[in-house]
Amino acid sequence: MKSMQADPTPPFKIWIDADACPRPVKEMLYRAAERKQIPLVLVANVVLNLPTSPWISGLHVEKGVDRADDAIVALVQPGDLVISADIPLAADAIAKGAYCLNPRGMFYTKDNIHSILSMRNLMDELRSAEEIRGGPKPFGTKDRMAFANQLERFLNGQRPTR
Repeated sequence: MKSMQADPTPPFKIWIDADACPRPVKEMLYRAAERKQIPLVLVANVVLNLPTSPWISGLHVEKGVDRADDAIVALVQPGDLVISADIPLAADAIAKGAYCLNPRGMFYTKDNIHSILSMRNLMDELRSAEEIRGGPKPFGTKDRMAFANQLERFLNGQRPTR
């Protein structure tokens, strides 16, 4: 008789677009990396003060537009998790077979990334034409909770449809 065994979660890394990632999200990810023993890489164009851990590392890139994004896209592997609010980065990561979670707790997927990217481009045009002003609301408690819930589901093997 065959024994039933759960499929182990394949190894993956978590990549953080760290330049604009809210501190509470980074702190949740530090704890999760330690608890689950998952490699966590923060990519930024500034030097980061990271906790000492065999699971947490930083990648310092040159200053410049999209340098961190380009580094993440070059290094991300299928099945990895990217944490970013940058929609073009999310689209590129998804195209490479990675998962992408927004710091506000929304997964970008093949099913929603094109409409989200189109909306982002429209909003950029409207801001440029001064038809609208402002950006997203401040990061708050609801955002933190939504992110924590989605991260925990992901780490427990509940993957969104890519």
